Amino acid sequence: MKKIFYHSLFSLLLPLLIACGGGDDPGNGGGNGGGGGTGGGADGEVTNVVNVTSDLTVDLSTDKACYRPGETVRFVATGTLPAGAKVRYRTLDAVVAEQDATSDSWTWTAPAADFTGYLVDIYREKDANTEVVLGTIAVDVSSDWTRFPRYGFVATFDQTKTDEVIGQEMDFLNRCHINGVQFQDWHNKHHWPLGGTRDRLDDVYKDIANRDIYTRVVKGYIDAQHQRGMKAMFYNLCFGALSDAATDGVNEQWYIFKGTGHTDKDSHNLPSGWKSNIYLLDPANTEWQQYIAQRNDDVYANIDFDGYQIDQLGNRGDRYDYNGNKVNLPKGYASFIDAMKRKHPDKRLVMNAVSSYGASQIAGTGKVDFLYNELWDSEAAFADLHTVVKANDQYSGHTLRTVFAAYMNYNRSSGEFNTPGVLLTDAVMFALGGAHLELGDHMLCKEYFPNNSLAMNGALRTAIVRYYDFHTAYQQLLRGTDTSSEVSVAPTCTDATKRIDINAWPPKRSAVTCYARQVDGKTVMHLLNFRDADQLSWRDMDGTMPVPQLLSNIPLSLSLATPVKKVWVATPDFHAGASQELAFEQKEGTLTFTLPFLRYWTMIVIE
Repeated sequence: MKKIFYHSLFSLLLPLLIACGGGDDPGNGGGNGGGGGTGGGADGEVTNVVNVTSDLTVDLSTDKACYRPGETVRFVATGTLPAGAKVRYRTLDAVVAEQDATSDSWTWTAPAADFTGYLVDIYREKDANTEVVLGTIAVDVSSDWTRFPRYGFVATFDQTKTDEVIGQEMDFLNRCHINGVQFQDWHNKHHWPLGGTRDRLDDVYKDIANRDIYTRVVKGYIDAQHQRGMKAMFYNLCFGALSDAATDGVNEQWYIFKGTGHTDKDSHNLPSGWKSNIYLLDPANTEWQQYIAQRNDDVYANIDFDGYQIDQLGNRGDRYDYNGNKVNLPKGYASFIDAMKRKHPDKRLVMNAVSSYGASQIAGTGKVDFLYNELWDSEAAFADLHTVVKANDQYSGHTLRTVFAAYMNYNRSSGEFNTPGVLLTDAVMFALGGAHLELGDHMLCKEYFPNNSLAMNGALRTAIVRYYDFHTAYQQLLRGTDTSSEVSVAPTCTDATKRIDINAWPPKRSAVTCYARQVDGKTVMHLLNFRDADQLSWRDMDGTMPVPQLLSNIPLSLSLATPVKKVWVATPDFHAGASQELAFEQKEGTLTFTLPFLRYWTMIVIE
């Protein structure tokens, strides 16, 4: 095999990469390139090499979070475009179009293929064998946002939320391709969500925590989201009422009770300074369903929400209706979902499965648009993320995607998020085919969404953009199929001096874990770096997860009898997610190639 030379800057850049902590490219540079070219076969090799480096000096933005096939995509580039720069449009590793980068703004017509992710990069040719990536951005072309949901939130609606502030917040969510937004704690009362009446809205009202909610702000967020191609979902419990509910027409016989004598209403107790505790009703009670469906109708008549994010409170233990009959809450959730869909068939529905409680019944309705799991202590391991995704695939007949409501660094009460913990968790969730509810008018740290006690630092904010670009650009490989396509494989590091142990899923500390699927005839392997992990919990409760040591130029081998045409890699941690083809050799059923780098997560695709 012809000797392959890898252009390497690692001796210079390694201190900068470690200091960065966020797993992203340093501001000036690159890492080593991969090989590419032609060839392959049962006993084949690829020898033509195109090195890839990066100098990420150009920031890209688009006008929407997702686009319909054939829709016009508008790009803006911020930064200096050098002479000879080009714009390249790729889906996976295939180039679909290319043009000269002659302006800082331009348009592109989204291709006709539906449910497809693209990575658009600006690059220049350094020499005949080296490309320098200057900036990238993903584009999602999907006619229905729920095929690949990327869910965000907003949770504060006071006077500080001017049109300018709303625009800035939504611009960041748009840059991360968030295509659906949950409105948390926007409502007046759980049993009467609208601020005011159907015929007379209140300009300002109080939420459950007695915070001011401005109707113009709620509407302003929705307008800003719709302009950016996002959908707006209003939050509410499926069975909540405040202490004054009787005066608003809620019947005492609709509640659930802790005993059979209907004297002790089940409740979710809240701080004394708040409006009220929340008292729980029977979600299967048809009169309650009709009541709250009408209150929702009042909301839809006045505010342009696209659907209803339904909440619950997990396993309550034995509970009883007014007549002393034991209540089956999961069955009641399914009944409630059916009733909401009948009342508003054109509106979207999503329901929380707290610690997976009721997940099979929720999915079994066939009326929710994706599956939403709020995770707690019982599902705190990285391996539990896979268990949830796999169960959801089975519950939904392999049709619905999973979104995790998962709160990072939970024990931290102030300061910043721990960047390595967040990135490793996102890497695992995204590689498994899930999504993470974490981005909003701030980054989410607690189940009370208005809590903004932790902040993203600059490194994390930059890295998050890279991760969401990656999540979007490669969505067909990450989320286009389900766990029935999994394969238990792992490559082997052939250089014993590197001491890199690679194991098939589930994760092990002090090792690299490989999670793999077969997707459209390709073997897709995700290498996830747990070598320096101080725990196997995605929660990183105290924010102690360390930055993993960078691994570079890793020689790998894999038993694979099927003839290989192409091997390529991509990672959100380098070159802003741009793919690069690798040189390889396949001989006597063994595929060998050199992996350029692994920080948190690298995806290897074998065609």
